[in-house]
Amino acid sequence: MRRLVPLLFVLGGPALAPAQTRALSKEVRELVTVDAPSIVLKHVRVIDGTGEPPRDDQSVVISGGKIAAIGPAATTPSPPGAREVDLPDHTVIPGLVGMHDHLFYPAPSSQAPAIGGTVALYHEMGFSFPRLYLAGGVTTIRTTGSIEPQTDLELSKAVDAGTIAGPKIHVTAPYLEGAGSYTPQMHELFGAEDARRSVEFWADEGATSFKAYMHITRAELAAAIKAAHARKLKVTGHLCSVGFREAAALGIDDLEHGLMVDTEFVPGKKPDDCPSNKERLDSLAALDLQGGPAREMIRDLVAHHVAVTSTLPVFETFVPRRPPLPQRVLEALAPESRADYLTARVRTERPDNSYAALLQKEMQFERAFAAAGGLLLAGEDPTGYGGVLAGFGDQREVELLVEAGFTPVEAIHIATQNGARYLGEEDRIGTLTPGKQADLVVLDGDPSRSISDIEKVQIVFREGVGYDSKKLIDSVRGTVGLR
Repeated sequence: MRRLVPLLFVLGGPALAPAQTRALSKEVRELVTVDAPSIVLKHVRVIDGTGEPPRDDQSVVISGGKIAAIGPAATTPSPPGAREVDLPDHTVIPGLVGMHDHLFYPAPSSQAPAIGGTVALYHEMGFSFPRLYLAGGVTTIRTTGSIEPQTDLELSKAVDAGTIAGPKIHVTAPYLEGAGSYTPQMHELFGAEDARRSVEFWADEGATSFKAYMHITRAELAAAIKAAHARKLKVTGHLCSVGFREAAALGIDDLEHGLMVDTEFVPGKKPDDCPSNKERLDSLAALDLQGGPAREMIRDLVAHHVAVTSTLPVFETFVPRRPPLPQRVLEALAPESRADYLTARVRTERPDNSYAALLQKEMQFERAFAAAGGLLLAGEDPTGYGGVLAGFGDQREVELLVEAGFTPVEAIHIATQNGARYLGEEDRIGTLTPGKQADLVVLDGDPSRSISDIEKVQIVFREGVGYDSKKLIDSVRGTVGLR
C-alpha cells in the first residue's frame, strides 16, 4: 500500500496554497499537509458513515471547507485548479465523533499528594490531547465531564480560532456529584437547589452539556435535568446511586458506560445509595441478559429515548493482558505515567479478576440495546489506571465494537453519524455527504475488511484543512500525563 512519503510527493510537498476557510497560527500550519481552495481525493474507497456498503474508486471533492461532491472517479470532474491527491488503496471515512473524550488524564502517582492517604488526581492535557484526538481521526468531541472547565472552554475557543490544532470541542460542565466523591477535584452538591444553580452558572459560562456522577441523589438529578432542559441542553450520567430506569423516568438524555455501571439489579439496593464496587460487579455477573428484568430495562431506555455511550476501551484495560501492549501509547506517555501504567497493568493479572467475562457481557448488552432501536454512541474515557489515550482510544473503541459483533461499517456508523445525531449536528457532520463540513479521515487500507486499518491514519481533514497525523503524534511524544 502507498505510504505517507510517496503521498506527500504526489501532493507536491507539504507547503500548499491556503484554503479560504479560517486563519491558522504558524504553529498549527506546521502540522498541516494539505490545504488548498479546492482539493480532490481521487480513487479512494468511501465509507460514508450512514451504514451503507463501501464504494470503491471514488472522488471526494472538497471546496471552501465543505464536501462539494462524491462520485465515481471516472465521471466526477475536478474543479479548475483543484489540488488532486491520488489515493489508491486508501479509504475515506467521516471524522470520528468522540462522545466520552475527556481533556484530562490520571496524574503520575508521584504527584498525587497524600490527603489522609493517596487520592486520585488528574492533570489537564491541554497540549497533548487536542493534538492526539485530531491525529487519531477524531474531529469532534464531547468532554463528558470536566476537571478544569474554564481550561476546556478556552481550548474550545482556541481550536475554533485556529490558534491550536484539535477537534471541535463540545464542553461538558464540571461533574454533578453528590457527597462521597473519590477525588477532591469535584464539587459535592448539597441539595437540589445547588444542582440547579450549578447548571445555570455553567450554562451561562458556555458549557453545552452536563454529566451527573456516582453519588448524585434523585432530587439533585431531577433539578439538574429540569434546569438543563430549560436551556435546551442535555444531561448524561455515570450513575451509581440512581439506577438506569430511575434516571430515564427523570428525563436523563444519555447514560455513560452501559450496563457496567447500572446498579438497579443489586439485591437490596437502597434509594440514593451507591453500592460497593463488589456488589455492583457481582450483580452484573449474575444478571441474565435474556431475562425479563434486563430486557425490560432496555425497552424502558429505548421508550424514553435515552442514548447509551459505549466506553469499551477503559473496561478492556482491567482485563489481564489486554489490550496488546501498545507501543504508540508507551511512546506518548511521560516516563512516570508510563511506569504507572505498566505497573498497574501487571496488577490486573490476579486469579479473582472477573473483568474478561464482564467485558463480554457489556458487549452483549450494547448489541441488544442497539438491536432494540437504542441510540448507541462511541467514546473512550481516558481515565481508569491509564493506558487509554486521546484518539488512540477512539480507534480502539471502533475495533472493540467489531469484537462485540457489529460489522466494521456499523461500528464506523456508531462512531460518526450516531454521535452527530445526538449532538444535533447531523446536518453539518457525521457522514460524507455533499454540503456537509469536510471533516474526514484518510486511512491507508480498508477497515471494512480489516478493522485494525482504522489505526492507519494518514491525513485528517477538519473544515477542509488536512493535518498530518504522524506530525501531530510526534509533536506530543513523552508528554501525556504531564500536559
